Amino acid sequence: MADGVITQEIIDRYKKVAGATVYSAVRQFGYEPCFMRDVHAFTPGGMLVGRAKTLRFIPPRADIIAETHRGADSPEYEAMGSCEPGDVLVIDGMGKKYAAIGGDVKILQLKMRGAAGLVTDASIRDLDIVKDYGLKVFAGGRTPMGGADEIDPFEANVTIGCGGVAVRPGDLIVADDDGVVVVPECAVEQVIDWVEEHEAVEEYIKGLIEAEDVAPGKYYPPTDETIRRYHEEAGS
Repeated sequence: MADGVITQEIIDRYKKVAGATVYSAVRQFGYEPCFMRDVHAFTPGGMLVGRAKTLRFIPPRADIIAETHRGADSPEYEAMGSCEPGDVLVIDGMGKKYAAIGGDVKILQLKMRGAAGLVTDASIRDLDIVKDYGLKVFAGGRTPMGGADEIDPFEANVTIGCGGVAVRPGDLIVADDDGVVVVPECAVEQVIDWVEEHEAVEEYIKGLIEAEDVAPGKYYPPTDETIRRYHEEAGS
C-alpha cells in the first residue's frame, strides 16, 4: 500500500472472495510460498481477513527466559496488546504440534483488544473456551499441554515464519476452511483487483458452459479472448 496501511475498504473486498482465488493471485504475482501448511481451521465457517501482528517463539533457554519473562511486559502480551480491532495475531510456534502457544487465560487479551483471530503452526489449548471469545482460530492442532518445554515466546512484531510462509507485521491474512493465505502488504491492491476480475470471469464461464452444455475445458482455464469477451459483454 502506498501509505503503508491496509484500509477497511480493502479488507471488506477480501471478505467477499474465496481464499482459493486469493492464493492463485498471490502466486500469480510471484509471492510463493503463501499458503500455510498444516495450519487448519478450528472455528470453521466464514472468513478471517485482517492485518497481521506477529509473535515469535523459540526453544526455551534459561538465560533467555530470565530476560523475556517480564510479567505483563512479556513478548506474548506485547504482541497481543499491539493488536487493534480486526487484527490477526500470527504466531511462529516452530510447527510444534503438541506444544500450545497459549490457552484461555492468556488469549483473553486478544478478545479484550477486539482482535479478529489467531493463527499459529503450533497448537492451542482450552479451545472450547477460546471459541467463546469470538476469535477465528487456525492452528496446527489442539493440546492439553502448555509449551511443554518445547517453545517459549521471544519477540513481538518481527518478520516470522508460520506454516512455511514468511509473515511481516502489516501483511494481510486471508483464511477460510481451505486454510490460511498470506498477502504481502505491498501487493494487497493488485491481488484483490486480480481476484475480483478472475472470479467474475469464472462466473461468466460457468454460465457459458451450462448454456452450451459443453465440457469446462472449452472455456477453462480462461483465455485472453474469453476475458476480453467477458469485459465486452459486461460493458466494463
